[in-house]
Amino acid sequence: MRRSLKPRGTVGTLPTLAAVAVLAVLPACSSDPSEEPSEVAQSQETETEAPTGGHIATVLADEIEVRSEPNGSEVVHTLASPNDFGADRTFLVQQTQGDWLEVLLPMRPNGSTGWIESGDVEVTVTEFHVAIDMSEFTFTVTEGEEDLLTGPIGIGTGETPTPPGEYYFTELLKPSDPGGEYGAYAFGLSGHSDTLESFAGGPGQLGVHGTDDESGLGGEVSHGCIRVSNDDITWMAERLPIGTPVEINE
Repeated sequence: MRRSLKPRGTVGTLPTLAAVAVLAVLPACSSDPSEEPSEVAQSQETETEAPTGGHIATVLADEIEVRSEPNGSEVVHTLASPNDFGADRTFLVQQTQGDWLEVLLPMRPNGSTGWIESGDVEVTVTEFHVAIDMSEFTFTVTEGEEDLLTGPIGIGTGETPTPPGEYYFTELLKPSDPGGEYGAYAFGLSGHSDTLESFAGGPGQLGVHGTDDESGLGGEVSHGCIRVSNDDITWMAERLPIGTPVEINE
């Protein structure tokens, strides 16, 4: 169920997730260029949920203020852009209210949201979506209503389970050794382990990454990350933009 698509954009390199990776930001296939990104920001005062796929909000300045409520309420977070891995700070939009966007935040607890001003971000639309089915040990990438790719996965063990929930890709990393534990590529996720406060010097962030040892696919093998084959993660890296929604189901 593969579709031949040509990736667009350039590859950059910066310091990494596990001290062995290089950041590779690959802007991928976008929505119809005739769509105005500002449509989300210019919605009416009533709350509107984002459609299937997702609206991706990319920060324009070197930081952004996140508020607890729309319309100038208390600032609860100030987040830098680029993020710690050198990727542009992005959020997945949950709903709009006038000039305000409620966004999914890449922090604990998983599922946290906050409000940002639409004028502080560029909003783009993606039809891509990644669904993780932990009970079946499979992933499926869709574009709109069309299934593009499916394959086996490895998930967290009983002691370090993969937490279900709604997430999005926050950065794309390219390890220096594709035969290493992170495979050919690793996407960072906006979520974190429920059992590990830190891991390998990091904050216990979840990820979707490759592996050259496919014997572990179809089982519980990780510290909470989702493992896929190197072929599958490479396919994703060439096509899926940062901000792509990822749904992990039990």
